[in-house]
Amino acid sequence: MKALVVSAVLLLAPLAAQAACAPGDFAIKDFKPGVAASRLSLRGELVNNCAAASAAQVRIEVKDAGGKVLQSKQGWPAGTANIPPGDVVKFDLGRLFRYQPDIDSYTVSVVDVRTW
Repeated sequence: MKALVVSAVLLLAPLAAQAACAPGDFAIKDFKPGVAASRLSLRGELVNNCAAASAAQVRIEVKDAGGKVLQSKQGWPAGTANIPPGDVVKFDLGRLFRYQPDIDSYTVSVVDVRTW
């Protein structure tokens, strides 16, 4: 019976470690939206503050002056690679969006975390 319990703990331990990382464990810094020749540039840095190597999904919402969401897209800045703890990945998700003249503001957030 003890062997069964120990085996179960060892089997489930990696799952518990993955669950420890959450969207709040990642930070987005130096987010700089811009427009050049009707092309959007939505650059920033994604920082892994989690204790384990993980990846994070970022959502960017483009809004008009009234706060209405015009476009919303999600992307994985590191692709299918895990970001080591404390490391930074630079990203530019502007290619996912189309330029609209009524764009006024942007919201960027981490919405999901995964270990590949």
